[in-house]
Amino acid sequence: MTSIEMVHAIAKLLNGKKAQDVTALEIKDLTTIGDYFVVASGSSPIQVKAMSDAVEEGLSALGLEPRRIEGYQSAAWIVLDYYEVIVHLFQEQSRQFYALERLWADAPRVPLEEDK
Repeated sequence: MTSIEMVHAIAKLLNGKKAQDVTALEIKDLTTIGDYFVVASGSSPIQVKAMSDAVEEGLSALGLEPRRIEGYQSAAWIVLDYYEVIVHLFQEQSRQFYALERLWADAPRVPLEEDK
């Protein structure tokens, strides 16, 4: 699976958990940490954990395991590192505070299925 295919698979999994404002940013020309960020928010810690679980279980079924997961206990900001694709799952207020899309404003947005 290519990294862009992984982005679309993750977006689909997140949409299945009613994630809000699912956004993908192409960062491969800006940094060496990965190719893409997928950013999404949930309205509660329970929803953010459910989103994380859905991504982890869905990609695991495809044979893909994360290198690392951070922030699961508090669920204010969960990061799932899949090498080329890094998933950032926020509670709404944490997403506004950290403003990753603003910090990475130079990164092109990737059109996702629901954007069409």
